[in-house]
Amino acid sequence: MSQQETVTKLLRNYQAGNKEAVNELFELLYRELYNIADGQRVKWQQNNTLNTTALLHETYIKLVDQSHKSWESRAHFVATASRAMRHILINYARDRNRLKRGGDWKKVTLGQLEFSDATNELLSGTRIETIVLLDEALSKLDVIYPRQSRIIECRIFGGLSIKETAAALGISPITVTRSWKTARLWLCRELDSGMKS
Repeated sequence: MSQQETVTKLLRNYQAGNKEAVNELFELLYRELYNIADGQRVKWQQNNTLNTTALLHETYIKLVDQSHKSWESRAHFVATASRAMRHILINYARDRNRLKRGGDWKKVTLGQLEFSDATNELLSGTRIETIVLLDEALSKLDVIYPRQSRIIECRIFGGLSIKETAAALGISPITVTRSWKTARLWLCRELDSGMKS
């Protein structure tokens, strides 16, 4: 049985009430999720206070504690895990900022942000504090265009490809591509105005 078939089987078992299936699913996808978590930490140049393993374990706890657990595919599960990682990193950044009262925050200019389909990394080379600005922008985008907000989450935080994002959100790859372009422009403008204030 291929990994994809095993994942599908575990998702079905979990939805049928087998609570152990989520443990098996997490174990099966552990390396992939670990790489995503590690990529997020590197992307945000975070110190070792919240290491990759801790981030991944907090993600597991957050996924298991969810009241609504209806994952339709591997991509959907990974997108959900990526979103959980985003929330954990945002909370961590806010807590750090509260502790330091903003003393260690540095402004990041728009020129420091990279928007590259080739590398599939929207915000490489920035500090973790920038994640708070991104979260605020994504919250605004979610109110106006929820689909574009989910696409940004999948692509930036999950590192999902266009096809994987389409599968996770149940839309066509061409819709993801169009929305990705529009959302990046909106996000760029929003981050630029947020950094100026």
